Amino acid sequence: HYMIKMKYLLLLAAAAAPLALGFAPSPIGNINTPHTALHSLPNSLDTLTSGLASIARIKHGVSVNSGIASNGPASKFLPTIKKLFDMENSRECRLVRERITELDLVVSTVIPACPNSRTVLEASAVPMMIVESSNGEESTLEGSDAILRFLDAEFKVKDITDESQRGEEDVAGELLSKADDVLVFVPGILRAGRGSKVCGAASSSLDVPRPEKPLVLYSYEGNQFCRLVREVLTELDIVYELRSAGKGSPRREELASVTGGSSQCPYLIDPNTGIKMPESKDIIEYLYKTYADFTPPSELLKSVSGVVTPLLKPVYKAITPLQAGSSRENEFEYKSELAEAKAKIFDEIASAPVVIYTYSLSPFCTEATALLDSAGVSYKEVSLGKEWIPGLIDDPLKRAALLEITGSSSLPNMFVGGNSIGGLFSGNPGLLAALESGELKPMVETAMKSM
Repeated sequence: HYMIKMKYLLLLAAAAAPLALGFAPSPIGNINTPHTALHSLPNSLDTLTSGLASIARIKHGVSVNSGIASNGPASKFLPTIKKLFDMENSRECRLVRERITELDLVVSTVIPACPNSRTVLEASAVPMMIVESSNGEESTLEGSDAILRFLDAEFKVKDITDESQRGEEDVAGELLSKADDVLVFVPGILRAGRGSKVCGAASSSLDVPRPEKPLVLYSYEGNQFCRLVREVLTELDIVYELRSAGKGSPRREELASVTGGSSQCPYLIDPNTGIKMPESKDIIEYLYKTYADFTPPSELLKSVSGVVTPLLKPVYKAITPLQAGSSRENEFEYKSELAEAKAKIFDEIASAPVVIYTYSLSPFCTEATALLDSAGVSYKEVSLGKEWIPGLIDDPLKRAALLEITGSSSLPNMFVGGNSIGGLFSGNPGLLAALESGELKPMVETAMKSM
């Protein structure tokens, strides 16, 4: 009865997750338009929702099933999985990957097949699997039903969906079975926006490094940290070899020999650089650093910005001049000081190709400078204090001057070649949009030449 309650609580959590965590479904519009904002470094909320997703599918994709042929003497006569066209946050693909874990299989090449992946035209369906028989003949399977039937038949697995594995045939068992049919959708809801689209940091329109050889990932479907890595591999459009290492897999001994004793998943091997590493956080940071044009900003900030910024913009516009002293009796004095502040800004933005105005306590400013650092863009930072709140801002006049020059008093405010491109998520075009479209670096190069 506890498990029944837990599963129904998960259903409620899944329904609330997109609103509570600021996640959103893939944007409507041109599928080739990059949307990096939902593809950032995983945080504690990602770990939580990925963990809940694993709990929702706790009976599947965790342990190696008994009675399989892949680890027996007949294994050399079994077909091999050459290619799997896959999208991480797809229910159909998830069912296939769960079975791959349970059958303890290796997939030679997992190919991301999102709507804007580089290889999307190669796949007539997703999931799609290309297998090779022991005599060298290749065949193609399309759709999860066909793939699952093939895997079960060829690898001599017991029927892992029969009632004997659902527990005793009682009311509780029946309820759990019905809940399981619904819970198959829960991971996709909890992880909405992740693992379903190639992000702007790895867009085919950018000159991003591509691995010549497939990366190697030891993973199993039900592990929450493995999921986070697979999501990013999908979002960065990276081809990899999947080596299943679920509970009870002999491949864990293989992994322990590679690591020197640990069989912890995920574990990544990059034959292109010689890197071998555990820990999902380290792996993901490495992937962004090596195979992306930049490390994306926080997805949660994007959601917050979309809601809060429009509401606060008129408030900022009204408060900014007042903070700077516009209500003083001597209006001429205020205008004179404002003109001096504007002159200082013009001098500052002419002193470097890239100038960014920030607050030291603003998460948006911190993300903006981190984004520039990850993209390898040099910049001059001008801080106006800790925050815009009275007592924390050091130069309210300069903030008012920025409002007059650019029409916005929100920070960060970034200038390239003396022209404002806006803040982190908004502006003309905005820092993130400029990076995603590939505009920023040519703009910076032009500004450097004119200095």
